[in-house]
Amino acid sequence: MRLMKYVLVAALTVAPAITFAQGPAPAAQKQTIHQREFNQQRRIANGVRTGRLNGRQTFRLERQQRSIHRQARVMRARNNGRLTMRDRRVLRHRQNMASRRIFRAKHNG
Repeated sequence: MRLMKYVLVAALTVAPAITFAQGPAPAAQKQTIHQREFNQQRRIANGVRTGRLNGRQTFRLERQQRSIHRQARVMRARNNGRLTMRDRRVLRHRQNMASRRIFRAKHNG
């Protein structure tokens, strides 16, 4: 009986700790669309400043960023200033593709 009580107490104290440990850290939460746009613009500017991106690459990357920003504005206008889950997924995919292009352009050796 006493062993059962210890096992129950141990299980009740360890279970919440395990559940809490599995959740994402507050600092690791998803970025907003604006934060990603800002970070990608900063990466492009950094590439220009360090000489890793030439004019043509910069123009193409900036044009892609403008296109993503314009698409987000249109999506928000359609839904009273809000983005649907599908809109977020589409924008996240486009931003992922843009991020890959920035990386490749900066590291094309």
